[in-house]
Amino acid sequence: MGRAIARAAHSRLLSPPNPWVGSIIVAPDGTSFEGATQRPGGRHAERMALDAAGRRAEGSTLYTTLEPCSHHGRTGPCTDAIIEAGINTVVMAIEDPDPKVAGSGAAQLRAAGIEVIVGPGSDEVEAQLAPYLHHRRTGRPYVVLKLATTLDGHAAAPDGTSQWITGDDARRDAHRLRAESDAILVGAGTVRADNPRLNVRDILAADGLAPREPLRVVLGSVPTDAAIHPCLEMSGDLGAVLDDLGGRNVLQLMVEGGPSVAADFHRKGLVDRYVLYLAPALMQGTETIADLRRGTFQAIRQVGADLRLDFNIG
Repeated sequence: MGRAIARAAHSRLLSPPNPWVGSIIVAPDGTSFEGATQRPGGRHAERMALDAAGRRAEGSTLYTTLEPCSHHGRTGPCTDAIIEAGINTVVMAIEDPDPKVAGSGAAQLRAAGIEVIVGPGSDEVEAQLAPYLHHRRTGRPYVVLKLATTLDGHAAAPDGTSQWITGDDARRDAHRLRAESDAILVGAGTVRADNPRLNVRDILAADGLAPREPLRVVLGSVPTDAAIHPCLEMSGDLGAVLDDLGGRNVLQLMVEGGPSVAADFHRKGLVDRYVLYLAPALMQGTETIADLRRGTFQAIRQVGADLRLDFNIG
């Protein structure tokens, strides 16, 4: 199952809004074959592994991170392919909460005489598939709030400038988080202040993937010549915004700011995961980002439930 989880990770930027799933087939002689979910409309992980195994799938054990689908969508049911291949045992980490599956995949396999084992690797897969599972259980996106701040807790300078608090490596890491998200949300004030593009093309190209830009969402209205266009301009209750985006198959929503938007999501209990980038810099006494008092972290150590940061100025 560990190998199946690793294979699923390779589909993280490829498969949404479908779940990123990995599958391993182990033949009676110990030979193994791997598969991972392809782009929407392409083969699911189980069928990829079955294709790789061919006739050697007969009598084998299939390990898969998520319950095989049992309904017709863009592709046929994976359960049909598993039964036809003569698989003896299916080991799956978790059941699929999607109402189209929700236990029916496992039931079909058992009805065909296939042993089904549920549970190995469930904790890891629950974490790996958290956005997909949250969306299927609630109808809303999994909300990731990303903040970049100075050591003294500032996300912007008094004059409103905020580029750049963090360094190049942290920004590349944040771009990776963007690439994992189906939509990125900012406030209209951030657009007016920073005029961001919010794209991920460099990250996708580095992974050898064709561009798949997240939907860009703005709370409020922005100038027609803003770099963020094309974007979706929204307003109103944040819960209604999340319901709307969930209906658009947004599994993961990354909230990038500004501070007032971040505070609204936090205050209303709508954040599922926080990602904080802490820069070795102090804002106190400065008026603009260019005048930040920057330094270096000398040591970072966990002390119980807390973190100790040793920081030198200059």
